[in-house]
Amino acid sequence: MLKFVAVDDEPLALEVLDGYLKRTDGVDTVHLFRYAADALQYLENHAADVLLLDIEMPEMTGLEFLKALSDPPLTVFTTAYRNYAFEGYELGVVDFLLKPISYNRFQQAVTKVRELLALKAQQTNIEDAPGGGNVDFIFVKSGTQRIKLRFDEVTHIQGLKDYAIIYTHTGKLLLKGSIKAMLDIFPRDRFVRVHKSFIVAVQKVTRLERNRIVLNNYQIPIGRNFKEQLEKALQKP
Repeated sequence: MLKFVAVDDEPLALEVLDGYLKRTDGVDTVHLFRYAADALQYLENHAADVLLLDIEMPEMTGLEFLKALSDPPLTVFTTAYRNYAFEGYELGVVDFLLKPISYNRFQQAVTKVRELLALKAQQTNIEDAPGGGNVDFIFVKSGTQRIKLRFDEVTHIQGLKDYAIIYTHTGKLLLKGSIKAMLDIFPRDRFVRVHKSFIVAVQKVTRLERNRIVLNNYQIPIGRNFKEQLEKALQKP
């Protein structure tokens, strides 16, 4: 059962989100706020699982709001402006919903949130870091299971606050640790950082489109400061 908080200065936008949440199974409580200051005070004193957050608000932008929270919930941006996607990735935002938001697209975001919460509950951690040389895998521990994670199965890694989502051909793992920490674990001759929040497996990159990498069904942004090292990595035999 999920606890939601929605923040938007537009009453109609809040009404739409409230209607969508009432149609969604597994929702415990919903708190709606038109004023960012009220929502900020509430979240500093109450727990929530998901934050639905507008960006362009008069007294405080969604970006400023998120930075002001000491321990933000999983956050989904809801906005009419496309150009905030990169900032959202850097703040660990789970999804980015462009207004007008359809119910189906909203449900996709909720599904993504549920998947991340389920992965987080598994408490998966790296058990053995590679010892150097020609090691092609690491072991991760999930509950009582030890899982062998081969480097050649990994397509990309996404940083999400204090966690890293490891994407493979068959699924995802959520590991405790920053994106920077992942650079010390995954071999740098096979993985390259392309954004503050993303690492990709060099051999899995097959298509570039302007400032993003298209990898399977994922679109991965390329940060301005990482373009040069990506080009160098792609040119290696």
